[in-house]
Amino acid sequence: MPTQGSKHDDVSKPHIMVFPYPAQGHLLPLLDLTHQLCLHGFTISIIVTPKNLPYLSSLLTAHPTAVTAVTLPFPHHPSIPSGVENVKDLGGSGNLLMMASLRKLREPIQNWLSSHPNPPVALISDFFFGWTKDLGIPRFAFFSSGAFLALITHFKYKLNLYESTEPVCFSDLPHSPVFKKEHLPALGPQTLLSEDLESVKDSAMGFSSYGCIFNSCECLEEEYMECVKQTVNHNRIFSIGPVSSIGLGRGNFDSNVDAKALLSWLDGCPNGSVLYVCFGSQKVLTKDQCDALTLGLEKSMTKFVWVAQKDPIPDGFEDRVAGRGMIVRGWAPQVVVLSHVAVGGFLSHCGWNSVLEAMASGTMILAWPMEADQFVDARLLVEHKGVAVRVCEGGTTVPDPDELGRVIAETMGECGHEVRARAKEMGGKARAATEAGGSSNEDLERLVKELSSL
Repeated sequence: MPTQGSKHDDVSKPHIMVFPYPAQGHLLPLLDLTHQLCLHGFTISIIVTPKNLPYLSSLLTAHPTAVTAVTLPFPHHPSIPSGVENVKDLGGSGNLLMMASLRKLREPIQNWLSSHPNPPVALISDFFFGWTKDLGIPRFAFFSSGAFLALITHFKYKLNLYESTEPVCFSDLPHSPVFKKEHLPALGPQTLLSEDLESVKDSAMGFSSYGCIFNSCECLEEEYMECVKQTVNHNRIFSIGPVSSIGLGRGNFDSNVDAKALLSWLDGCPNGSVLYVCFGSQKVLTKDQCDALTLGLEKSMTKFVWVAQKDPIPDGFEDRVAGRGMIVRGWAPQVVVLSHVAVGGFLSHCGWNSVLEAMASGTMILAWPMEADQFVDARLLVEHKGVAVRVCEGGTTVPDPDELGRVIAETMGECGHEVRARAKEMGGKARAATEAGGSSNEDLERLVKELSSL
């Protein structure tokens, strides 16, 4: 049986169920939204498995009477190692397995719902959990990614792409974007078990939910938000991001970096002179990619901070760049670093959380999309908004060190002035969106009213 407190016996406050997907880029933004709902007087039950419970600690501490963790045992899957309950321990290719496994929580969740004395009036679940729209209460799909990607995913499944290898044109979308097939988000191999195929369909079912909530903002995706509203033919579409600006702040998991030393080093650097390098929590560069990146950084003569996680950095590199570059092993306070006046650019894989954190801080992105949503995100930033420069693309691509060094030096120098100015302007708009009277703030208030009316 799930662990369950008696916090929700107060029937005067609307009770909402929240079901996050256990991957950092999905889970943390939904917890930020949950924090806001608590501030608006809702009581919340969060569906979670035991190993993911620590991610709720700051939320439970901040809202001890409003939030209850409903801890359900992680369902067995033959291809997921025992003890693994988060995608970060499987890599990007583990999404399909995780989705298939968590589908098995349908019965435990239904049992919990039917036995609860004050059952929730609505459910907010990750867009990967399409099956949750059939649990008998209004389901709001939470998109941790942008509206552009959601539209691509929606129309992709309407097209029969399995046989073709030709570039795909999305003529129903603004600008009629064309993508190489390999640059479209894929959840797994084409040879799928039937239960895995159901999981793939789940991810495309967000638009058939009662409502859709996007961690995005009007200044970044206004035309795509409008397109979503036209596609679903109702107005229960809410753009409330960047939620990192209105959340509890990022917890320090597995931290082994002295953040004070990092920030002290940045304090000693000229304004806009430092390139921040980070490729997210799931990607580990190959030895060849690492060698090319280190050479490119050396040749660029640009100051940098590299959050290297488990990347195989060549021996001697740190000595050669001492004073000009700083290597961080493990976790770094990304939101704080991007907001530092010394940071002028962000070499990124273009995962959506990183994109929004860069936008909110007004930092130009040097884009190296590798997988999943990242090619779509990079297209939005580089071609549609002009707040990023593409430096490389592909998860297995090894960049040319001379070319990479040249692009970094030029973009961080005088040649990148216009892109940096547009990024800074976007930052002002993104921050204003979540403040009183801003578009995201107004959509959050609209969402609160919608949930209260249920």
